[in-house]
Amino acid sequence: MTVPEQEKLDFTMMYATHRAFRRDLDRLVAAAEDGKAGTPGCRHGWETFKDQLLVHHSVEDAHLWPALRNLVEGQSRDLALLDEMEAEHAQLGPLLAAVDQALADRPDTVSRRAQELMVNLSGHLKHEEDDALPLVQSVLPKAWRNFTAQMRRRQGVRGAAVYVPWALDGAAPAERRQFLGALPAPVRLANHLLWERRYRNQGRWQF
Repeated sequence: MTVPEQEKLDFTMMYATHRAFRRDLDRLVAAAEDGKAGTPGCRHGWETFKDQLLVHHSVEDAHLWPALRNLVEGQSRDLALLDEMEAEHAQLGPLLAAVDQALADRPDTVSRRAQELMVNLSGHLKHEEDDALPLVQSVLPKAWRNFTAQMRRRQGVRGAAVYVPWALDGAAPAERRQFLGALPAPVRLANHLLWERRYRNQGRWQF
């Protein structure tokens, strides 16, 4: 079913966040292959990636998937999809821990562990984009509005000061314009005057 343009939900922030996850894992694999995964810039980038992934998935688990369950009660196919979303989230925890362990004392295994995480996370993100987001669009948009409100609340101003420049890091010009256009004017101004410069100066993924 074609959704009228005026009824389409704005998934700009979701897709930008997913792009940033994929970008950071590409950088981690590249650093590992160059033998530089233990550098301060790589470790700082990795910790930021983990923080953003935790925020993103914890808010989905607490506010998006449960809200959708209530809306699709009795619809076995949709409920199975939500089970898959939650199971895929759970599978990522051990993979993150494996990368942490490799960074701590097995540098020769970082590349392999990072690639394992990349395969699983990339598969989950595509599954979410292809199937879960259309489900969100097809049911009451209120579930999405509540999710985005909870995400803003969880991040707060301090979190936004990292999230916004993190999501913009390496974005193509068109992606950058679209992302910034989805933000309130005060947030764009804060990012322009302070956040992005501070983010760059902190040296994430510089190795």
